[in-house]
Amino acid sequence: MNSPTDDHPPATFDTSRPQSARVWNYWLGGKDYFEVDSEYGDRYVELYPDIVEIAQASRAFLGRAVRHLTGDVGIRQFLDIGTGLPVTGNTHEVAQSVDPRSRVVYVDNDPLVLAHARALLTGSPEGATAYLDADVHDPETILAGAAETLDFSRPVGLILMGIMGNVVDLDEAYAIVRRFLDAVPSGSHLVLSDGTVADGKVHALSEGSGGHGYYNRTPQEIARYFDGLELLEPGLISTPLWRPAPGTTPTALDSFCGVARKA
Repeated sequence: MNSPTDDHPPATFDTSRPQSARVWNYWLGGKDYFEVDSEYGDRYVELYPDIVEIAQASRAFLGRAVRHLTGDVGIRQFLDIGTGLPVTGNTHEVAQSVDPRSRVVYVDNDPLVLAHARALLTGSPEGATAYLDADVHDPETILAGAAETLDFSRPVGLILMGIMGNVVDLDEAYAIVRRFLDAVPSGSHLVLSDGTVADGKVHALSEGSGGHGYYNRTPQEIARYFDGLELLEPGLISTPLWRPAPGTTPTALDSFCGVARKA
């Protein structure tokens, strides 16, 4: 990852309102948040105590999925959209621990994430680690930028962790995921997780609270992201239950995930 240059002016941060990436960093035990974020995070935990477990379970699932795709499937390049602030177990760290030649492109549009990514997300010299300042609503910009680092003629691990709930219109969300999948070849894999509630109500950071809008989907709605793909065992499932570490006894949470192969 390159250090900031004249082409990348210092980011400015709004410290008067909570930001989703910073709040999640707080829940994950990171250090890159402001007081407004921790205060909001604590208030939200009072309303929804499982959210810290969900954040941690999602991070652990990411590690298991990337390790499986790198070690067992042979994927060597990843497009991680909505990466959030760096903590332990980042995608490039997991992938490059298996094969240092792995190439990873991170995508986010939060200025604090951008600044930290440039400073901290450095990968192995044999591989590549790059960052794009872009929005999930703009797949064309993401794909064009990612193509400078990734080879879209070879399988890609497409990672969408907790990001599609930020797309309010469900049909638009499906179209975005489909556009990304159309751009990658056979053998590519989709890694996706999002929050779930039975009634689909807003159940996470909301615009009215000063954060980002986030809309939980039902498990049936999340399943549609994987239409036309080959879901890996154990299929679409609560995030902690996807191939848990041996000797652990995880319990289900309001977060569903899946890993699927494009035929």
